[in-house]
Amino acid sequence: MTDTRRRVKVYTLNEDRQWDDRGTGHVSSGYVERLKGMSLLVRAESDGSLLLESKINPNTAYQKQQDTLIVWSEAENYDLALSFQEKAGCDEIWEKICQVQGKDPSVDITQDLVDESEEERFDDMSSPGLELPSCELSRLEEIAELVASSLPSPLRREKLALALENEGYIKKLLELFHVCEDLENIEGLHHLYEIIKGIFLLNRTALFEVMFSEECIMDVIGCLEYDPALSQPRKHREFLTKTAKFKEVIPISDPELKQKIHQTYRVQYIQDMVLPTPSVFEENMLSTLHSFIFFNKVEIVGMLQEDEKFLTDLFAQLTDEATDEEKRQELVNFLKEFCAFSQTLQPQNRDAFFKTLSNMGILPALEVILGMDDTQVRSAATDIFSYLVEYNPSMVREFVMQEAQQNDDVSKKLTEQKITSKDILLINLIIEHMICDTDPELGGAVQLMGLLRTLVDPENMLATANKTEKTEFLGFFYKHCMHVLTAPLLANTTEDKPSKGALRFKRKIIGLKDEFYNRYIMKSFLFEPVVKAFLNNGSRYNLMNSAIIEMFEFIRVEDIKSLTAHVIENYWKALEDVDYVQTFKGLKLRFEQQRERQDNPKLDSMRSILRNHRYRRDARTLEDEEEMWFNTDEDDLEDGEAVVSPSDKTKNDDDIMDPISKFMERKKLKESEEKEVLLKTNLSGRQSPSFKLSLSSGTKTNLTSQSSATNMPGSPGSPGSPGSPGSPGSVPKNTSQTAAITTKGGLVGLVDYPDDDEDDDEDEDKEETLPLSKKAKFES
Repeated sequence: MTDTRRRVKVYTLNEDRQWDDRGTGHVSSGYVERLKGMSLLVRAESDGSLLLESKINPNTAYQKQQDTLIVWSEAENYDLALSFQEKAGCDEIWEKICQVQGKDPSVDITQDLVDESEEERFDDMSSPGLELPSCELSRLEEIAELVASSLPSPLRREKLALALENEGYIKKLLELFHVCEDLENIEGLHHLYEIIKGIFLLNRTALFEVMFSEECIMDVIGCLEYDPALSQPRKHREFLTKTAKFKEVIPISDPELKQKIHQTYRVQYIQDMVLPTPSVFEENMLSTLHSFIFFNKVEIVGMLQEDEKFLTDLFAQLTDEATDEEKRQELVNFLKEFCAFSQTLQPQNRDAFFKTLSNMGILPALEVILGMDDTQVRSAATDIFSYLVEYNPSMVREFVMQEAQQNDDVSKKLTEQKITSKDILLINLIIEHMICDTDPELGGAVQLMGLLRTLVDPENMLATANKTEKTEFLGFFYKHCMHVLTAPLLANTTEDKPSKGALRFKRKIIGLKDEFYNRYIMKSFLFEPVVKAFLNNGSRYNLMNSAIIEMFEFIRVEDIKSLTAHVIENYWKALEDVDYVQTFKGLKLRFEQQRERQDNPKLDSMRSILRNHRYRRDARTLEDEEEMWFNTDEDDLEDGEAVVSPSDKTKNDDDIMDPISKFMERKKLKESEEKEVLLKTNLSGRQSPSFKLSLSSGTKTNLTSQSSATNMPGSPGSPGSPGSPGSPGSVPKNTSQTAAITTKGGLVGLVDYPDDDEDDDEDEDKEETLPLSKKAKFES
């Protein structure tokens, strides 16, 4: 079994003067060569990594607090603390520290002498101790001056603190406080304010234990009411005794626990409300006060957690229908604060804390509370639920799945008895509150959305040999919760046309390009309401028109084959007359290309041939072509593409493809209207592909259609871009197009294959070649 004596939690004090948990590990002491001295080492218990490596500096002030804490400052504004699981371990490490510093282990503080001059050290060390003036009314000013003069010197602060402890001086000062108040001695009260404030800055746990005791704490607060800078004294004691009432929502039988709660509240009040805002210098001198409050809270949580009767009564009253609303609100607020205190616990103690709450039935209790109408109670319950989800989402998932199984079993029995079950799952309550949040800022909805996202996040789901949480919980969620989550979306699509963002939601899903979603869209014919809305919109050029066209254009441009085929096969007749944009005709063309590839696999083989071979041009451009070829990534080429020269690359792929493809279709129907030329290149040992292109004379190499290259449909800045009604780039059904490839010396379209190296060497000086245009249509 692992030795728990040296088990510690490492804390650092952050900029807000709050202790941050840095991890749990085991502490040891030893000589570290790199640091040239004895050091404290803490290694994480999870993976053995180094959490802390701190040299025990002979001049560093270490403090031992509450038997299980060691606190020290390594640099300005950088405080550290080790919280031990056992007192014995704390004592062992404290002895090591004192041994290095030459101190008696019976002391609970060592001091840094860096700030003092050599002369001051000599003077102070030569004197046996600090002698305090007699505690009399006439000497209050002298006492105040002594305290103020001791604060700058660490050694003098140490001697002053020891003198105050040994002589029981604080209680004597508080007796003078009563005298001054009775005599209305304002000057004396002002001196007492300065004295008590100075004692706080001594940063001494032993003094705090006296000052914060039940018999002294209210008098200490009284002294701090008489700030000389204020014209009138504060009324802190009146607030604490008359306004701030301690109310036990559940009776606390342990008197020690009750006293600890009172003390913590009052000390927190002193820190937040009574003490003046500390200067930078004073801030570092109040670290022990912060630690006192922090570890008091840890102790309170532990004591409450061990009181089984208290927790049993708490949850019994929370879920009791007879509990009135005011009482239930108090119970929920207490439970919320209780969970907030638990954040100060070490991980192993926090585990035990939440397991205790789970065994007591906190999740069923929250389900009851969240079903109530009181928004304040629900808000507090949501905060409690967030603590549980953030701590252990798997625990929450397991509960809701067990709850669903129990409800299913009950529903079956009720169904047999013809009775309807009205049970609502906890997670569905969360979803409903998220959807129905009445806050204009949606603060509650955002919080619940984050919790829901944590619960359904596969990344934090467990996978064991016996079960996979991801499969089980997501299966449960889709069966029992998805219909609740999607209800608002479905409500927006009950009419003939989408409304309130439903179209945008569908566009987001299509944008994922996930075939799982695509199959669902096709299976449920979810394009039907979109097409109906588009047709019902008529010729109106509005936001809906543009949004729907853009969605289909995305499918075409991204070549989502499954959706393209589904749209054309089911809705082409409804969309074929839409000619003011080329989107739908482009989809039809994509669909036909897909079928042609399926019906004629030779086209795929020709595509691979062209991908793996380059074209030849004259010697002047050969090097440019080679550079262009080898810089082109094969993955960047779409199906059916051939590599083209840089000059041809400036043209839009789809702009070139559309007129050529349409020409090839119309050529079959109107051969008499166009002059056709069949170009064949004999390939040794291969089937010769034929390139069907119409000829026109010219003096420049070009590829043209009726629309100019700079104004092709879909080109940037073109009036024929998708969504632009009445584009001049659109082509009527009966209009023919021509396309031509020409060179100065006539038509040349030779394809060069690498395995024909011998023929290449013979013909290299005889032929000039021109690369074919991208995406030219091939027919065998």
